Amino acid sequence: MAQGLVDAARQCPSPNCDERPSGTEINLLVIHNISLPPGRFGGFFIDDLFLNRLDPDADPYFQNICKLRVAAHLLIRRDGELVQYVPLSRRAWHAGQSAFQGCENCNDFSIGIELEGTDDLPYANAQYQTLAQVTGAIMQAFPAITAERIVGHSDIAPGRKTDPGPAFDWGGFKRLLPHVSL
Repeated sequence: MAQGLVDAARQCPSPNCDERPSGTEINLLVIHNISLPPGRFGGFFIDDLFLNRLDPDADPYFQNICKLRVAAHLLIRRDGELVQYVPLSRRAWHAGQSAFQGCENCNDFSIGIELEGTDDLPYANAQYQTLAQVTGAIMQAFPAITAERIVGHSDIAPGRKTDPGPAFDWGGFKRLLPHVSL
C-alpha cells in the first residue's frame, strides 16, 4: 500500500479529498452502500458522482445529488471489482456529519469503503470476499483499526444514515477476516 494506494484496485482519482489533520491516527473503517440510480447496479454513475461529473439529466434522481462533492476511499462493485478514489492516507469526504465514541468528524480518522448495493438487497459473495481481503490489508497497514472499529455508516451517523443496512451480514463478513476474533 505504497502512498496509500491499493495495488489490486482500479485507480480513479477523485478531487473530493484533502489532507487529514496533522498527527491524526487512522483508526476507524466505515462501511457504506451506494447504488445509482437507487436500486440499480452497474454502469458508471458512481464513478461520475465521485469524480464530480454526474450528468443531472441522466436520471431525475441525479438532479438532487449532482452538486455533491463526496467520495469514499474505495468502492466494491457487485462482481467484486475494487475501485480506489482516494489514497488511504488522505481524508476522503465520505462520512459527513458523524461521530464515533465521542470523536466527531469521522472523515478525519477513518477509511470509507462503499459497497455497490442497497440496505435491503443481499450483497454478493464476491463483494464479501473482496471486502475481507482489503479489510485485512488495511488492518495490517493501520493496526489501530481493530474488529471493534469496523462500523457501518449508520453507526456514526444514526438517524441520518442507514447503510450498509440490515442486508449486510456482519457475522459472515468478520468470519472471513483471517486474524479477527469475534
